[in-house]
Amino acid sequence: MNTTSSQQTTFADVPFDTLATSLRGALIRSQDAEYDGARAVYNGMVDRYPAAIARCADADDVASCIRFGREHGIDLAVRGGGHGAAGLSVADDALVIDLSAMRGVTVDPTRHEVVVDGGCTWGDVDRVTVAAGMATPSGFIASTGVGGLALGGGVGYLTRRFGLTVDNLLAADVVLADGRKVVADAESHPALFWALRGGSGNFGVVTSFRFSCHEIGDNGVVFGGPVLYDEADLPEVMRWYREVLPGLPEELNGWIGIMAIPPAPPFPEELWGRHACGIVWCYTGPLDRAEEVTAPVREFGTPLVVGMQQMPFDVLQSAFDGLYPAGLQWYWRADFFDEITDEAIRVHQKYLAALPTGHSSMHLYPIGGAAARVPESETAFAHRGEGWTGTIVGVDPDPANAQRITEWTKAYWEELHPTGSGAVYVNFLMEEGRDRVRDAYGSSYERLARIKAEYDPENVFHLNQNIRPAGS
Repeated sequence: MNTTSSQQTTFADVPFDTLATSLRGALIRSQDAEYDGARAVYNGMVDRYPAAIARCADADDVASCIRFGREHGIDLAVRGGGHGAAGLSVADDALVIDLSAMRGVTVDPTRHEVVVDGGCTWGDVDRVTVAAGMATPSGFIASTGVGGLALGGGVGYLTRRFGLTVDNLLAADVVLADGRKVVADAESHPALFWALRGGSGNFGVVTSFRFSCHEIGDNGVVFGGPVLYDEADLPEVMRWYREVLPGLPEELNGWIGIMAIPPAPPFPEELWGRHACGIVWCYTGPLDRAEEVTAPVREFGTPLVVGMQQMPFDVLQSAFDGLYPAGLQWYWRADFFDEITDEAIRVHQKYLAALPTGHSSMHLYPIGGAAARVPESETAFAHRGEGWTGTIVGVDPDPANAQRITEWTKAYWEELHPTGSGAVYVNFLMEEGRDRVRDAYGSSYERLARIKAEYDPENVFHLNQNIRPAGS
């Protein structure tokens, strides 16, 4: 390896041309025009220079990259949607296994299943499943990659009714650290299947997922949208929300947050930029009952905006994509919360008043209902219960504001953290050290480490929220 600048490294003795000729997909290197676009990820704070980026066409390409990286001592990064908070899907001097060209989605309406290639976003999936009147539990942003969200847990609008994404995973095609291709499900490689459901990208490269689908709304049309309140109403709204949510029908779910009202339609122009407390609701039951079931949440308090209406589920899922395009500056901090305490509410109100930029926000996502009824030992996702996963995000388009949004996020988290459970959702984790990695995997960590030792004893897949092989 010969370093030619502080940002780029050339690998004069590594035969990348040999790898390139073995791939059906493209191999992108620093001299190629596509390189800067290919190395960019969702978080604009991440600016890394991999040795090469393999835009894989299929599982055979993935296997070739793994073998090549191991043979030549090159770190392997795995990229699906590139949405991860820490940007670990790209790394300096690594070979990036980029799945973004693998975007097939096939739905089976009779079996209520969907098969999804590893490079898909949830928008790719929703367009196909919603057209069939169904959906698979996912998250809240359509541009999120399927792989990262699914392997870490998957908390979203459908969690209370149908569980987490990992609860709906039926099988996965996986390329292992030695280049072998296997199918993991309840019958074949059951330990690996358990580990994939919450253990993140530690065990192999998943090139295809098979998920359960569920009928929602009326042929995929649901009733949802935001209800926004003035920041002065935050204490009253949060206290009401924490009490009312567990008793609502599981067809109705809603996350709560603090935000600035976006300066764009359909929000009234006189409210643009105003600090607010908001709940985004989603009702997935029969539409002829939507008005009745949602009346209590639409009519509570004195909202500034009631934006609930009928829409296809994929429209709700993609509602925030335009506000948060790829390339913004992001800084995250997160925790799980068993309850929303009065002290936490005080902290939320303080930092809403100090909101540093229009894109910055805090969200609390519920993990109750169906997700809470799954035994904790059934999957590697270890944080079930009638609580919330919360995330604080400092966000802005301008790199000049990176320090400002980082300082706000850290200060907010430091005051809020004592009110949490001590655990953290792995999909919201930045690079925060070994202790926080253990916090993310919780009671599953030791079992995950043993499975890691079986399937990846040399820790080939370590550019992630890493689980070290047991005994290493």
